[in-house]
Amino acid sequence: MRRLWTVSVLCATLLLPVAVLALSGASGFDAVVHSIESRYHVRATSVPFMSLASVITRGATKNGVGGLRVADIENISGPVDADELNRIVAENLGVGWERMIRESSHNEQTLIFVHPQGQRTRLFILDLDGKEMSFIELSVDPGHLQESLDQHSHHHHVNTDSGNASN
Repeated sequence: MRRLWTVSVLCATLLLPVAVLALSGASGFDAVVHSIESRYHVRATSVPFMSLASVITRGATKNGVGGLRVADIENISGPVDADELNRIVAENLGVGWERMIRESSHNEQTLIFVHPQGQRTRLFILDLDGKEMSFIELSVDPGHLQESLDQHSHHHHVNTDSGNASN
């Protein structure tokens, strides 16, 4: 009898986080994509081998970029309201996300949201260009990324021997 009670408590403990997530609703990348699919009656396609690309990206950037997820929607049939799109993304990303950039014009919109997570920052990017929409989520190490940018942004070097600038 005691063993049955222990197994029951263990199962309840393991299932509680799953139940909380199910009741609270999904959030993040998948929730945004699903909400937009439902609202505009379209289907997003995931980019094949993205897990492999994410691993390669993490290695190539020496852990500067990782957790890469990408999805695309082609041929959105109707007009997309910029305010509604912003609201859908903001509501579905979840707690802790803040919009950093919102740029919109007639048939184009770019939204970039950030979510600090300790030493790393997660980015969510939505780009609407006419009838096509792309979703990208990734995790970056801002310090590591800045070091890489600094290393590659110095195009002019001073030649100390002659005092002339060279490329």
